Amino acid sequence: MNLASYADSTGAMPQSGVSLHAISVGTYLQILPALSGMIDKAEAFCREAGSEGSAMAEACLAADMWPFAKQVTSAVHHSAGTIRGLRLGELAPELEPAPLDLPVLRQLVIDAIAFLQSVTPAEIDAMMGRDMRFALGSRRMDFTAEDFILTFSLPNFYFHASTAYGVLRNQGVPLGKADFLGQLRLKS
Repeated sequence: MNLASYADSTGAMPQSGVSLHAISVGTYLQILPALSGMIDKAEAFCREAGSEGSAMAEACLAADMWPFAKQVTSAVHHSAGTIRGLRLGELAPELEPAPLDLPVLRQLVIDAIAFLQSVTPAEIDAMMGRDMRFALGSRRMDFTAEDFILTFSLPNFYFHASTAYGVLRNQGVPLGKADFLGQLRLKS
């Protein structure tokens, strides 16, 4: 789906349409607080079990998958990092090692939330149709801003947030589906 086809000739979304901000920032702000809550529960689980948080941070679902800590930092990168990248017109993968300290991971999520809360709908919605590139070494993938969000950023964001949830469940942290879904945007 290309949201630009729903925009009027000025590039503005119709009143009854869904905005790019709601699709991206709204979604990030639904899931990231839930991810912070999952980190809280992981910390509590580690305290009760007498285990180190770093062991939880290094846990993964399969040997060839990134550990919990990298799943968290990747979810942050594909949310707040996406918006920063949209401002620049380019995003590259975050290849630095993730911190293995659960409070540091939580703070990264909290900082991403604060940044995303500062982004206005007008700014994001005005990015419709802009060029956006994902660059990995010499490999370049060119998108429009809305296609980048819909076909690359959001799928990656959900993948990493879901995998972080799965790692914690696999390690025995008592989480349920509501811990992942976060605050739903219910009709008022």
